[in-house]
Amino acid sequence: MIFLKFLMKNLPKMSYKDFSIGLTGGIGSGKTMVANLFAEQGASIVDTDDVARNLTLPGGEAIESIRKEFGGQFIQPDGAMNRSLMRELVFSNPDERLKLEAIMHPLIRKVSLEQAEMATGTYVIFVIPLLVEVPIWHGMGTRILTVDCPEELQVERVMKRNNMSHEQVSAIMATQATRQQRLAIADDVIVNDKSVGEVLKEVVILHAKYTAMAQQTGL
Repeated sequence: MIFLKFLMKNLPKMSYKDFSIGLTGGIGSGKTMVANLFAEQGASIVDTDDVARNLTLPGGEAIESIRKEFGGQFIQPDGAMNRSLMRELVFSNPDERLKLEAIMHPLIRKVSLEQAEMATGTYVIFVIPLLVEVPIWHGMGTRILTVDCPEELQVERVMKRNNMSHEQVSAIMATQATRQQRLAIADDVIVNDKSVGEVLKEVVILHAKYTAMAQQTGL
């Protein structure tokens, strides 16, 4: 086991174009936790949610397009997008959500690929919450890993984490792909309804599998 860990840490860098993972899951499924566990094993993580947040910070690349499309009221005095106001708009109006996605997703994809080019891990994991829903993400990743959990657990986690009501969380989930749709596209599944230690055991097994596949692809 010690030799295996040493070997994995000393493998040459692989290009995301040779092998990568598209990691997806519904809100509250635990995507970030699972991605962090993979990062601890040596994978490089490109989190599209983090990219999106950076694009909507003061001076972010998406700010002026958002101001032009939605109006100045959606930009805070500090120059960042008003996330709570935008969330309220897009989760109650599908047409407005599509407008925002048309601005955001091409930029998110561009920056995500730039980050992947600079990755130094044994392979790249793209964390893409809307991998099923948004066509621009289709085909991203050599393999798809879905992080799954019961819907009641999703609601409970998000209510606690984001201080939202049950109704608010349910409204967000209604705009996302169903649990069945995410499972249908998966090559691999981690069911995140157990302890972190138990999830880690699954991550270690998958990391070894992905590392071997990445090396084979790069030959």
